[in-house]
Amino acid sequence: MGWIFLVIAGIFEVVGVMGMNLVNKFGNVKSYMILIIGLILSFGSLALAMESLPLGLSYAIWTGIGTIGGTIIGMLFYDEPKEWKRISFIGIILAAVIGLKLTS
Repeated sequence: MGWIFLVIAGIFEVVGVMGMNLVNKFGNVKSYMILIIGLILSFGSLALAMESLPLGLSYAIWTGIGTIGGTIIGMLFYDEPKEWKRISFIGIILAAVIGLKLTS
């Protein structure tokens, strides 16, 4: 169950990061609500994951999901560069996350 909570935490981390971007662009109540709800659900799910998974593993996977998700969202919706180098490094992060899962 810990891994499920960890994936959920990573997904809501991406929602929180999207909320940060919306706050920077618009600064309205809806933007702040997306940010706050995303981060609360992210940290809450991370805490639940850490009840059965080690702290170092949980944090590394959580930040990896957030990094990959935030970068992909940026490339798809916010016109951030889609260079092969960026995509290659996302692949390296993904390989590291999978490696951590396989060794735990």
